[in-house]
Amino acid sequence: MTEDFLYTQFDSIFFEKTRLSIMTLIYREEFVSFNRLKKITGSTDGAVYTHLQKLQEADYISQKKDLIGNKAQTFYFLSDTGKILFRKYIRFLEKSILK
Repeated sequence: MTEDFLYTQFDSIFFEKTRLSIMTLIYREEFVSFNRLKKITGSTDGAVYTHLQKLQEADYISQKKDLIGNKAQTFYFLSDTGKILFRKYIRFLEKSILK
């Protein structure tokens, strides 16, 4: 594997700063609510929603809605594709750091 390939193997949907932060948080916590993502990223509802849409369209994340008390709450989790991609990213970081 060439070094150039290591740096170009991820698409711009995954490798954008806020989306990568969202993916990292979801990877660590498995299920993350919309409100928690908004709080952690410091973004507006619209910005978080847009980033989540892009990740969903790329099939990196999925969502589920649960009733918490009287309110519906949306939670996000990594799809199988998202898990594979994120683990690939971790290996990329390890190769970059350990080289």
